[in-house]
Amino acid sequence: MQQDKKNNIIIKQNISFPLIIFIMGPTASGKTSLVIALKKRKLKIKIISVDSALVYKGMNIGTSKPSVSELEIAPHKLIDIRDPSDCYSVSDFYCDVIVEIKKIIKSGYVPVLVGGSMLYFKVLLQGLLILPKSDEVIRNNLKCIAQKIGWMNVYRKLQYIDPDVSRAIHYNDHKRIIRALEIFLISGKTLTELKSKYRSATCFTSQNRILQFAIMPSSREILHNRIERRFYKMLEIGFENEVRVLFSRSDLHNDKSKAAISCVGYRQMWEYLLGKIEYNDMIYQSISATKRVAKQQLTWLRSWSDLYWVNSDCISCAVDEVLLILSQQIY
Repeated sequence: MQQDKKNNIIIKQNISFPLIIFIMGPTASGKTSLVIALKKRKLKIKIISVDSALVYKGMNIGTSKPSVSELEIAPHKLIDIRDPSDCYSVSDFYCDVIVEIKKIIKSGYVPVLVGGSMLYFKVLLQGLLILPKSDEVIRNNLKCIAQKIGWMNVYRKLQYIDPDVSRAIHYNDHKRIIRALEIFLISGKTLTELKSKYRSATCFTSQNRILQFAIMPSSREILHNRIERRFYKMLEIGFENEVRVLFSRSDLHNDKSKAAISCVGYRQMWEYLLGKIEYNDMIYQSISATKRVAKQQLTWLRSWSDLYWVNSDCISCAVDEVLLILSQQIY
């Protein structure tokens, strides 16, 4: 890394040991503002969205998707790549993002992955464990057995078959109990065995230099105020109409097509349009749910290692801090 005559940082990609930058943070922490400000510094970077909601077309306001003008400055990969009726799994993301990362590195640019879908980042750091696809017949059989002998006895079977996994699953977590037993019945191997045989070859951390940044305002109160103001702004600029367009589609009322509609804010507005909750309750529940998501994201981040925390109260200051860390850590 070096500086040009205008004192801009110049990042040169090392093809043999590529640099990848993660910019993570809770919702409303200022991630988009930061990455756009970085792009304005003329860094040789290309941006990839790491957000399970931004993949969906026609869901712009409620997801706080970067605006058209922002995307002109800083184009994002993996935005608007799915219809709301489609499911988008962690596996789908992993396959898509690896392709995009390789393209960016090959072009000599540095990939900057920005978003708040922490599970997606975790998969990139730890690799993707490919498990057998669900079998509806086996699942239904297990549920029938549970009805006959009781869930506690089914849980005891899991304790006998896979004691390590059973210790990580609560006996009332029927969904995970079923899944663990289903994996064993399909593959003949326990989840513990599959994890132990899993190789880090699918994980690219050993082949790339990864710098991880987490941005967060100086206090939770500031973050919560941002969340509240942002949601009211969404309502002002047409969030209800955006959801009404989705609501008019019969295919999105199918249980199998609700991955997009389950996004925070959309779910509550959907309930309002169904007449299940009042308008003010929709607002309260949407804001409360968003704050819970932010709390969960922060919990994930606090368990992360090798992470640089950046204060986002002042975006220009945050940019300077990120660039300083880059200058100190890359060379």
